[in-house]
Amino acid sequence: MFGQIINGNMQLNDAGKMANQCWLEIPTHFPDVILHEHIIMPNHVHGIVEFAVGANNYSPNDDDADIGANGGANNYSPNDDDADIGAKDFSPLRSPSKTIGSVVRGFKIGVTKWMRQNTDIHNVWQRNYYEHIIRNEQSFQTISDYIINNPAKWNDDKFYTL
Repeated sequence: MFGQIINGNMQLNDAGKMANQCWLEIPTHFPDVILHEHIIMPNHVHGIVEFAVGANNYSPNDDDADIGANGGANNYSPNDDDADIGAKDFSPLRSPSKTIGSVVRGFKIGVTKWMRQNTDIHNVWQRNYYEHIIRNEQSFQTISDYIINNPAKWNDDKFYTL
């Protein structure tokens, strides 16, 4: 779908180049996001996304309303008695805009639109995504190395296809 591995190196096709471009444009759409290592693989993507300090102060109205006991998205629950938010301000159908889910969703939408307009592939992505919180420098380095070395290990990848 996005290219092929040749001699342990990823060779992107047009779809892969577009996926890469969409990935690199994430900070344009999400200014609080910092991108680190990433790799577009033949049928999936790996990447490290960092939210800048303070980026999790999410407000459903994108203003500075306090949410939760500490004002941070990590403490927010639609049923949180401490939330300074009315029923009219919260919609279960409206997605928070400063979450890993919104970043992944935006990336997938951009790639999917291009794929549907330029190829005969309409089902591009699996329904969800895998995430892992990186809690220290050693974990960051291990995951970065995994991403960088992933093309060389393609034949052993659980998503490997010919």
